[in-house]
Amino acid sequence: MTKKSGLRLAKRLDEVGFSDIVQIRNKVLDLRASGQMVHSFHGGEPFFDTPEPIKYAMLKALVENKTRYAPSSGIEPLRAALAKKLQTRNRIDATTDSVIVTAGGAHALHVAFQAVLNPGDDVLLFSPYWTPIRDMVTGAEARALLVPTATARRNGLTKTLEQFSTPHTRAIYYNTPQNPSGTVFSRADAEEVAAFAKKHELIVIADEAYEDLVYEGEHFSIASLPGMAERTITTFTFSKSYAMTGWRIGYAVAGELFMSGLKKLVLYSINGVSTPTQWAALDALSTPQSVIDARRAEYRAKRDMLVAGLCECGLECETPEGAFYAFPDVSKIHKDSRRVAAMLLDKAHVATIPGVVFGAQGEGHVRFGYSVPTDAITAGLAALKSYFKATPLTAKQGFD
Repeated sequence: MTKKSGLRLAKRLDEVGFSDIVQIRNKVLDLRASGQMVHSFHGGEPFFDTPEPIKYAMLKALVENKTRYAPSSGIEPLRAALAKKLQTRNRIDATTDSVIVTAGGAHALHVAFQAVLNPGDDVLLFSPYWTPIRDMVTGAEARALLVPTATARRNGLTKTLEQFSTPHTRAIYYNTPQNPSGTVFSRADAEEVAAFAKKHELIVIADEAYEDLVYEGEHFSIASLPGMAERTITTFTFSKSYAMTGWRIGYAVAGELFMSGLKKLVLYSINGVSTPTQWAALDALSTPQSVIDARRAEYRAKRDMLVAGLCECGLECETPEGAFYAFPDVSKIHKDSRRVAAMLLDKAHVATIPGVVFGAQGEGHVRFGYSVPTDAITAGLAALKSYFKATPLTAKQGFD
């Protein structure tokens, strides 16, 4: 009889997977290494480099020996500046003590879920959703309840949330603008979700990573509504607004009820973000609004170019309201978005992300990221048009 080994991972990781997006990124790298041209629409990084003043702020911090341990919750000048930003731009009643610095927006979300979820809890999650979120919920030994965003907007948010809620529901994940669809929730939407949360005593975990990329109307923070600051953990990142993806710095704002838990989790996971990085982030906050507005205008032009080109190819695509992704319907090619993404990569050398990785509600779509140089959009669309001209857009498209 073979003795069963006692060596194993924690059971809570059994249902936690790895990102499909990373696997696609690796395949693109392999194709390029073999000398093949790939038109990259699969990424999620800003098209511009980290601005020079931010880099020099890092160098200045290093020269001034600002390299020692900092408070695990973040250096006081940065937290104070973030509190001021939250008060003025997001209209959230924040103080220095209600802000914590994290290793990116993803880390902020991870500690938020870990801080408030118990095994067996349910989380309402608008879908399609950013892929790591479901695994973060699962890693907290909770269950994600997928709420179709399109259905909620068509039939009413309250009605739809009521339909999908259970007696075990503890929180709502609220992402605006959304990745991958570019959907933006309005103030009226936020008020409806807030009323539902208060009625059912739910916590809201708000993800506002793309707050500076709303093309029509304005970004609205749900925590700014009356009675919501005390029941909301709002997460942000420096990655998208300031092209600091590799710097790994973000932040969260929450009331004291949640902040004590967030502090413990940050302390025992990373013991604080790199000190020089925090001084660089402080400089990033001084970026003129005119610069942010100009970049938004560039993104809007890229969006309009890509959406128009996709529609010309026969791929129906709604114009995204925010973020930097387009989410066209590719069901005319095949209902299986993984097979469509593979075909586009293999045949047209156009890299996209299959919609199903963002939840069942994303099936039949693929995600194009338009945070790339304008000439890359032009070349990628030309490759698509050439392929579809040679292989007419039909339901078969080479699939039997």
